[in-house]
Amino acid sequence: MADHKLRDWPKELVDFHKELDDVNLGPLWASAFSTKEPEPRPVPYLWKKELLDSKLEKSKEMLQVGFGSVERRAVYLINPGMKQLQPYGWGGATQNLYVAVQAIAPGEIAPSHRHTSSALRFIMDGYGASGLVNGQKYKFEPGDYLITPGWIWHDHINEGDQPVTWMDCLDVPFVMGMSTSFFEPYPEPQQPLTHPDDYSTSVYQGGMVRPLTDRKPSIAPLGRYKWELTEKSLNGMSQFEPDPIEGFAVEYFNPTNGKDANNRIGARMQKLPVNFRGIAHRHVHSCVYHVYKGEGYTVMNGVRFDWKAGDFFALPAWTWHEHVNTSNDEEALLFSTNDLPIMEAFDFERHEVYQENDGHQEIKEVFQPILP
Repeated sequence: MADHKLRDWPKELVDFHKELDDVNLGPLWASAFSTKEPEPRPVPYLWKKELLDSKLEKSKEMLQVGFGSVERRAVYLINPGMKQLQPYGWGGATQNLYVAVQAIAPGEIAPSHRHTSSALRFIMDGYGASGLVNGQKYKFEPGDYLITPGWIWHDHINEGDQPVTWMDCLDVPFVMGMSTSFFEPYPEPQQPLTHPDDYSTSVYQGGMVRPLTDRKPSIAPLGRYKWELTEKSLNGMSQFEPDPIEGFAVEYFNPTNGKDANNRIGARMQKLPVNFRGIAHRHVHSCVYHVYKGEGYTVMNGVRFDWKAGDFFALPAWTWHEHVNTSNDEEALLFSTNDLPIMEAFDFERHEVYQENDGHQEIKEVFQPILP
């Protein structure tokens, strides 16, 4: 249906439109229920590590995490195009994805709770913390990917001597928009353990094999994906030519059903070789990237976003984008989350490769990030 909102309507119709609006009705003939292609509310955006670190550090000085205190110390990313999601708590790095940087200090316990939203974590820095998920205790080590599917008990504890920081990603905007949000606190600070520490990590350390007892699909048979195994997979792929769009990329999956590890949120790790210059493409699903290592830039809809280790950037739906590693001697590693599982569930996903200028966009502008 065409967009008639800018049409010059006769005054009597404009008055009638106002009359309908006053009684909570609307004119179909002056509305747009379909667009030619996606017009996402989120905008391409980048948050610098220095800014995030400074605000998280300030929150450490002002807040203590614990039972009866604040449950989590996390600073989340608000996309400028998503600020209408109020009150605070909706977040919105993209249309469906909430992303935050969370820290837990030595001796702190982030109390156990569960919620409808699916959650995942990518450990950025520090040692000594762990997460309790569904009766299992998982170590947090840099580069690890951990999942907490919806309505599963989870809590965090830092038994070490240094702060531990990680990236959170939840499908909060999607769940809130669908009016399906439920939340329940556990009556005690921590849930009881029902398995040995890192149980599923141990039984799945064989790579592309699974315990016979996990032949039937389950929601979270493996809760922690260790960095050393992800790195080993990327190194194996690096013996060959990189994909012209993504470089070398892997995605985390559920070994009992072959689907995404976290049912409604996809996650990937990709390596951009030295001097890699990817071809531009676009897709319906949105993504949020964390630069784990290296430096470079991503061109989104003709705007260059320069990034380095620790930065985050948001890629909205149907946005042309290409990644570039500017280093002459260091590979770049990008961890990313996406709402592809949601798009595929409703058969919304589409993909298109940029055809002009040998697959590369013209850079018309350079993004200027906010610094502390």
